Order: sequence, then C-alpha cells, then structure tokens
Amino acid sequence: MKIAVLGSGCSACKALYELTKKAVVELGLKDEIEYITDISKIIEMGVIQSPVLAINGKPVMVGFIPDVEKIKEIIGKEIKNNGKN
Repeated sequence: MKIAVLGSGCSACKALYELTKKAVVELGLKDEIEYITDISKIIEMGVIQSPVLAINGKPVMVGFIPDVEKIKEIIGKEIKNNGKN
C-alpha cells in the first residue's frame, strides 16, 4: 500500500503527516508514508484543497486534519477494500 500526505508544507500538512505516521505504527503496518509538497502533484489528483491523504494514488481525505483514530479508520477501510493485511 502506498500512503502519501500532500500539501504546501504548512503546519496543517505537517500535522497530518505526523498523525498518519502515528496511525500506521498503531495499526502495526510497515508501509512508508511519503510527504509531498509539490503542488503540481496535488493538482494532478484533481483536488484543490490541502492537506490531502492519499492511498495508492487516490485521495481519501481532503482539506482537514482528523484525529489519529479517523486516519486509522480510513487506512483500515482501504486495507479491507483492497484485500491486504
């Protein structure tokens, strides 16, 4: 699974990145989280707000910073939908 946080590098984007790293650890996953500040990559995804949490190249959360439990829920749902452990 490829997990990425995309944003301008602002404090909200950095916070989402840190929370996402924590969620991955708490879920016991070994996936790396990519932090992308290239605005053209955000535009390529078709979103106009940041921060963006993307899994496997698909935006799954845009424009806000949820708590770590919500991030874990989003990642868990993607794992379940993709049949990965």
